[in-house]
Amino acid sequence: MLALAPTKMFGKILYVSLLLTNSMAVLSEDRFLARIGWTSSSSQTTNSNAGFQQTYDPQTGYGVQQEVGIKTRLIDLITAVRTLMRIPLIGLNILIIIYKLTLG
Repeated sequence: MLALAPTKMFGKILYVSLLLTNSMAVLSEDRFLARIGWTSSSSQTTNSNAGFQQTYDPQTGYGVQQEVGIKTRLIDLITAVRTLMRIPLIGLNILIIIYKLTLG
């Protein structure tokens, strides 16, 4: 009985992560994200020339990296999930549906 607990927990973690990834993938940029100001074009216009505006630190000899905000990182994550994970998510969803229909 104790050996089944980690596999059940792993299965639940897999389902939750799949549902969260699905929820990010189906967010509509026009209908939902644009209303709250979370479009990918707005984050790119503010950071389009960030690489050319780095200041030089004479003590270390390297350019000083500017901090990227959490909002920009979340917008980039949502955009990446929507573009890169669309086709793999279709396959994963089909596999999960077949698994649930056959084995319950």
